[in-house]
Amino acid sequence: MSGPTKIEWTDFTWSPVAGCTKVSAGCAHCYAERMATRLAGRAGYPAQHPFAVTLHPDRLDEPLHWRKPRRIFVCSMSDLFHPEVPDEFIFRVWQTIAATPWHTYMILTKRPERMAARVPVFCGAQWVAPNLWLGTSIEDQATADERIPHLLRCPAAVRFISYEPALGPVDFGDNLVYICGPTCTEAGLGINWVIAGGESGPNARPAHPDWFRSVRNQCQAAGVPFFFKQWGEWAPTWPEGEGESPPSSLVCRAGHRGPYDPTWLRTHRELCPADELVVYRTGKKASGRLLDGVEHNAYPGEVVR
Repeated sequence: MSGPTKIEWTDFTWSPVAGCTKVSAGCAHCYAERMATRLAGRAGYPAQHPFAVTLHPDRLDEPLHWRKPRRIFVCSMSDLFHPEVPDEFIFRVWQTIAATPWHTYMILTKRPERMAARVPVFCGAQWVAPNLWLGTSIEDQATADERIPHLLRCPAAVRFISYEPALGPVDFGDNLVYICGPTCTEAGLGINWVIAGGESGPNARPAHPDWFRSVRNQCQAAGVPFFFKQWGEWAPTWPEGEGESPPSSLVCRAGHRGPYDPTWLRTHRELCPADELVVYRTGKKASGRLLDGVEHNAYPGEVVR
């Protein structure tokens, strides 16, 4: 569905495509799939297979009627570059973006290889829409190493990363570079914005706070804006004395997780070499968005060196 959203880093969603298929561990507990299943047979979701990739050409012109400038997350319930979305339909999305320069469009994909192959064709050899931000989702070092090189090939006013759900540590190397605008047409000029967050939902997996601290520090060193979206279901602290202790878990810096159980820890010590941390299932609302006491809300163009 299109409309206002509670997603912390955007204002509105626009859904000319809905439905998707899983490609990596970050997709395991997909919020969009849960929502589509709940809405099966309604709001444009098929009754029999609610999360099947579905095109909604009737929604292509929606942003033309939104006169107030907005940050718009494109296809929040899908992946615009899913192989079942035809090139012709993606190009129609591009036409709407070009026709509404007062909006800022954020396109996020787990398939940046297709995005890298098609965006230069849609944009032309040198043209970059000044209102188009292109990003890829990652969850650990393996997905970062696989997807970021493709994103760097994409011409965009802003290239960004959504490190959510964080399932392991990430080192960006020299890929963080604060450059926005037409110069981003050249390959290799870096990532201009990073969003990070833990997983939410009924089967959420906990993240280690050091993963977020590391990404924050890497962004600060490169002068790149950093947006900490959420801890998710699991928080690194629990205010004792505020009711019964919530469920707890161990998470190790390398990415392994297990029960808060000394027996488990002894038998899995090789996976957690003295870097484990107890985290608490407090729920998304209670866990909040503070990282070391600070709320990080930086956007491209707002970074302070």
